[in-house]
Amino acid sequence: MPVPPLELPATGKAAPAFTTVNQNGDKVALKDFKGKKVVLYFYPKAMTPGCTTQACGLRDTQAELAERNTVVLGISPDAPNRLVKFIEKHDLNFDLLSDEDHSIADKYGVWALKQFMGKEYEGIHRVTFIIDEQGKLAHIIEKVKTKTHHDDVLAILDAM
Repeated sequence: MPVPPLELPATGKAAPAFTTVNQNGDKVALKDFKGKKVVLYFYPKAMTPGCTTQACGLRDTQAELAERNTVVLGISPDAPNRLVKFIEKHDLNFDLLSDEDHSIADKYGVWALKQFMGKEYEGIHRVTFIIDEQGKLAHIIEKVKTKTHHDDVLAILDAM
């Protein structure tokens, strides 16, 4: 049976608000970034191959992202202590957010049924939301390619 399509929030509307903790246990709220563009990317699990490729691409383009007044926030169901290890192992230069109860993923419509090797289970879909300086959803990358994600993000930011 095919996995049903995700029910994502609409572009042009306010991005769903949230407050959670980062890798250090510090509170982070979306509203803290008004006046900046935000690349909010959901990924399944820290320190897995695809997630590492995606994170390192964003790490390596931090200067270009900063030139575009853009902040990166990665979000997964990992606990903060696992996020610290991921950051340290790969010298990541942006915050990773913990969504252990997947309440934020639920708000963004990315916690849903998945299929892998014939099994169905609930989990986070790899989706990126680009939020403008006013806090509106400007773009959604639903089909993320981990190897080119950073280039895709830069191209979208340049088109905004």
